[in-house]
Amino acid sequence: MKAGVVVFPGSNCDKDVFETLKGLDVDVKYIWHDEENLDVDLLVLPGGFSYGDYLRCGAIARFARILDGIYEFSQKDKLLVGICNGFQILTELKLLPGALLRNKNLKFICEDCTLIVENNNTPFTKLYEKGEAVNFPIAHGEGNYFIDEEGLKKLKENNQIVFKYRNNPNGSVEDIAGIINKNGNVLGLMPHPERASSKLLGCDDGTRFFKGAIEYFKDW
Repeated sequence: MKAGVVVFPGSNCDKDVFETLKGLDVDVKYIWHDEENLDVDLLVLPGGFSYGDYLRCGAIARFARILDGIYEFSQKDKLLVGICNGFQILTELKLLPGALLRNKNLKFICEDCTLIVENNNTPFTKLYEKGEAVNFPIAHGEGNYFIDEEGLKKLKENNQIVFKYRNNPNGSVEDIAGIINKNGNVLGLMPHPERASSKLLGCDDGTRFFKGAIEYFKDW
């Protein structure tokens, strides 16, 4: 199994994800934003501030050269995950429904956050229990997930809500922290599992997030 971590000008969580995967013995590499070769099985769009995000988070990144191949990649039996800014980019690409708005308090929030696993029937959450409480840190100014009533209805019908906040920090609709596409291979979440990947960081709840994806390919 091979993994790639996409690096945009302004990414700042790429190394965290890289080191987490490397620590799990994954063959992982960085992929620069203007590359076209996506010869990996797991692709990660990390957090950060792609292109500065001065217009709208992820709005410029969606036009990066590498994104031309992301749609095709998402249609294959491979895994794509967007974390924080990566989640915003996936919504800009319409690979995931909804949008990320400014936090309800209009301030940047950086803190530990308790999430509830709503759906453990995904490659990324198969090693968690449904209803389990886990701790993934958040660090964002635009993490307020919004979707209209019809879209929310579809998310529920298709069991696409993966994580919810226990104490909603940003005003997200229905406390939603992470969702997955209907095919079950493209996941986006605002909290950072890579920042909870070692006891040295204070918590390793995020390790199972990546281990689940690794095991998915072992069963492939």
